[in-house]
Amino acid sequence: MRPRLRDLGIIIGTYPPGRENAITDVPGVQVGHTTLIYDQPRTARTGVTIILPRPESEHDDHVFAGYHQLNGCGEMTGIAWLQESGTLTSPIALTNTHQVGTVHDALVNYAIQQYGTGTFHLSVVAETWDGWLNDADAFHLTQEHVFAAIRAARGGPVAEGNVGGGTGMICHDFKGGIGTASRQLPAGYILGALVQSNYGHYSRSLLRVDGVPVGREIPPSLVPTPFNSPPAGNSIIVILATDAPLLPCQCRRLAQRATIGLARTGCVGHNGSGDLFLAFATGNHLPAGADAALPLQMLPNHHLNDFFEAAAEAVEEAVLNALSAAETMTGWQGRTAYALPLDELQRIMRRYGHSAAAAGLPQR
Repeated sequence: MRPRLRDLGIIIGTYPPGRENAITDVPGVQVGHTTLIYDQPRTARTGVTIILPRPESEHDDHVFAGYHQLNGCGEMTGIAWLQESGTLTSPIALTNTHQVGTVHDALVNYAIQQYGTGTFHLSVVAETWDGWLNDADAFHLTQEHVFAAIRAARGGPVAEGNVGGGTGMICHDFKGGIGTASRQLPAGYILGALVQSNYGHYSRSLLRVDGVPVGREIPPSLVPTPFNSPPAGNSIIVILATDAPLLPCQCRRLAQRATIGLARTGCVGHNGSGDLFLAFATGNHLPAGADAALPLQMLPNHHLNDFFEAAAEAVEEAVLNALSAAETMTGWQGRTAYALPLDELQRIMRRYGHSAAAAGLPQR
């Protein structure tokens, strides 16, 4: 198991992380993965990641949410209704491009089996393309794999790197995948981010770590790039969560700030990139079927600056945690995506005067 960024003594930003430095630091938020890695009968390097905004026992207590996209060469289902209603009413699933339909059907079937028929479900499923390492046309994922990820959803530490929907993903020409981080806010609230990081193909030179141009310092002669021709996909999904009482318009504004964190890592939203961001807030209770006015709360807009800054920090660190955790992977047609070399990362950070990295602080 590779260390996370803070284990290397590299600290992003100024806000302190939550206990696990993960989206699950937001009370009630749970994450589960199903990971498929095998070579026969066809190569699988794929999976699905599930995010439950509330525990299953509270499935009918919906949450306010908002959406933003930087570049739209991608898919996130259920967004038309989320934007119309301002609410998130389902789990969030992250997977590969070709299996959005499979995962969507599975979420609907799971809801029917668990909670009965008689209502409609507009599930949220987001994708990035893993077809460089995964034989995506083999449609490896089944309904049972999605069910397993839901059942595996837990609070606490979140597996990162080559897991779940991030199994076959590539970022800045290194092995990418799932990453997460969190921030504690002065008012006592918590904000968490989870990313499925698959952007920056043919853009290693843009990768920056806390402002240091790490990508330029690791040429292909040191760590080979995975591609021998331009890849088909180039995207990132960002999910932000907070326990603050935010309204839908405030969630949308929070989602926009994911762009800041991504820019700090070197993401520019290329033409073929699907950079899709969703933020939800659990601070209000929205029981399904309520037929009377609800007692809602909201933070004043001028109190959101801490959230905006924390969102940028958490997204930046989540991407870097994905790169730190991901291990070298060889997949379909013998293609290999190499891990970011962490010893070299520390040397580069020290060379640029990054004092925490120089001290080698064993922080999480």
